[in-house]
Amino acid sequence: MGLLFIQSLPGPKVFKCRCCRVDSAPHDAIVSKNFSGRYGPAYLINRVVNITMGPSEDRHLMTGWHTVNDIYCSCCQQLLGWKYEKAYDDSQKYKEGRFVLEKARVMKIG
Repeated sequence: MGLLFIQSLPGPKVFKCRCCRVDSAPHDAIVSKNFSGRYGPAYLINRVVNITMGPSEDRHLMTGWHTVNDIYCSCCQQLLGWKYEKAYDDSQKYKEGRFVLEKARVMKIG
């Protein structure tokens, strides 16, 4: 194993992993606050940092079938949410390449 590279985010408001407090996403990357995750409310985010991704899998979510990857904190491996790889419904294509962060798994600083 090598050294773990942790990226710090600038700005007054940053989302951090609730377990180890490593930066996860800038507050200004929020696309929508009106999402639901496995553990309750969630955010749709454009950009996240300090994550690792699990394997791709097809999942039936509230808005239909999607190909997603679970995302984990690169420091403590806590599950943070998922990344949308593919949406099968044309009305859901805007989610492709974006991330869902669960409010219960992150904390907002600032």
